[in-house]
Amino acid sequence: MQQKVMIPNKRGEKLVGVLHETGSEKLVVLCHGFRSSKEFDIMVNLAAALEKEGISAFRFDFSGNGESDGSFHYGNYESEAEDLRSVVDYFTGLNRTTVVLIGHCKGGDDVLLYSSMYHDIPAVVNVSGRYDPKGGIEERFGKNVWEILKKDGYIDVKSQTGY
Repeated sequence: MQQKVMIPNKRGEKLVGVLHETGSEKLVVLCHGFRSSKEFDIMVNLAAALEKEGISAFRFDFSGNGESDGSFHYGNYESEAEDLRSVVDYFTGLNRTTVVLIGHCKGGDDVLLYSSMYHDIPAVVNVSGRYDPKGGIEERFGKNVWEILKKDGYIDVKSQTGY
C-alpha cells in the first residue's frame, strides 16, 4: 500500500514523500539524485521491489525538488542531509526504525554525508554516487563555471539539463 506523507524540515519547508507500507517496523529510506525526484524510475522500482519483499520503504523529494517546498540550490549537501534527518526523526517518532539509507547519484553522497554526521543508521547504500563532481559540473555548465562561481558566487540552473 502506498501513502503520501508530508514531513516538515528544520527550515519549515514541507517534504513530500511516498510510503510503501508493508506493516514492518523497519524502514528503508530512498534518496533521489541531482535535479530528480521521488518519481524517478530507480526510486519507484527500488521501493516496489522492497515492498514486494515485505520491507517498508519511503521515497521523498528533497527540498526544492519534485513536490517538496523550497527553492532548488546547487550543491546543497548539508541541507539535504538535514532534510534526511527530518525524515528519520519523523519516522522514529512513529516508532519506526530506519535500517537502511539508499541514495542514487547525488542522493548517494547525501546518505554518506548523513551517516558521517549522525551515526544512527546501521546500513548505507550509495548507488552510482559521484566521486569527482568536477567533470559533471563542467559538462553541465561549461568550462567557465568556476570563474562564474568565483565572480558571482552562484550559477543559474534553468532546466533539467542544467543549462
